[in-house]
Amino acid sequence: MRQSQALSLLVLLLLVASSSASILEDACRSLGNPYYYNTCIKFFKADKESALANKRGLAAIATGIAKKTAVVTLKRIATVKAVDKDPKIQAILVFCDHFYSIAVGLFDEAAKCIWSNKVGDAVTSLGSAWNVPRSCEDEFRKAGVKSPLHAENSEFEMECIITMGVTERLRVV
Repeated sequence: MRQSQALSLLVLLLLVASSSASILEDACRSLGNPYYYNTCIKFFKADKESALANKRGLAAIATGIAKKTAVVTLKRIATVKAVDKDPKIQAILVFCDHFYSIAVGLFDEAAKCIWSNKVGDAVTSLGSAWNVPRSCEDEFRKAGVKSPLHAENSEFEMECIITMGVTERLRVV
């Protein structure tokens, strides 16, 4: 490859990378405050493809990242169920397990909707997933016990906020 061709290719790659970085930064800025922005940037670092993604790609990537967190939370629930034999906590863990399992499917559905341009349906699925960590925490609170899943629920809730925010931006053309 000649030097001028190599230089042209490098310039093109830099333009694409800076444009994609701008898409990611704009998506994260749209969440409204510096805390969300920083959390959003960190969130997307979990998938290197996000650096080059367009808006739709970011939304799909976000559903994949959040889905993985739901799966990890399901594993944490299984671990706590095996260790903590308090009947109250066991009942709540069954509740949380059930709804986190549903959330995994909701992310699959949202991703399909994102790619088929059914943004409203994707947002509806994501909204249902967003309710899972709050519902889980509410059950522990109602039972008067400390949630052994508080950190996981908080992380998942933030990921749902980011995923919904990025997906909502697909409505704005």
